Parts: sequence; structure tokens; C-alpha cells
Amino acid sequence: MQSKLTLRLEEDLINKAKKLARKRGKSLSRMVAEYFSHIIKEEYKTEEELPPIVKSIYGSMANLKIDEADYKKYLEDKYS
Repeated sequence: MQSKLTLRLEEDLINKAKKLARKRGKSLSRMVAEYFSHIIKEEYKTEEELPPIVKSIYGSMANLKIDEADYKKYLEDKYS
């Protein structure tokens, strides 16, 4: 089942996208659908490819506040 989607984009971007769609022999709707399918596939592909041990710790450090200066100092000390 197909549904209608309305997007608000810069006019210049729309014109360039239409030109590219014509060049590729596709409709703009088809190109947008293919793009959405691609990014969704890539999102799930990344999660599926992770080994179980990595999946178990994936995102566990997302909430850590690491000071950039401290990190640079750590690297300087480590590699000097």
C-alpha cells in the first residue's frame, strides 16, 4: 500500500533532485523511496553485523562525559 508524503525542501534542492531523477530515468518519488530503503537497511545492517559481545556493550559509554582536554592529555602521555 502506498501513501502520500509531503516534504518541505529548498526549491533549489528540489530542482536538482528532479534533474537527477530524469537523468537516472526514475521518478523523484522512486528515488526518495530507494534512499529511505537504503538508510533503513544500513541502520539495521550495522546492528545485525555486530558480534554478540559487542552488542552487549554497544552504547554503554554513550552517557559518559569525557573531557576533550583530558582525553588529549591521556593520548599525549600514552604516546610520548
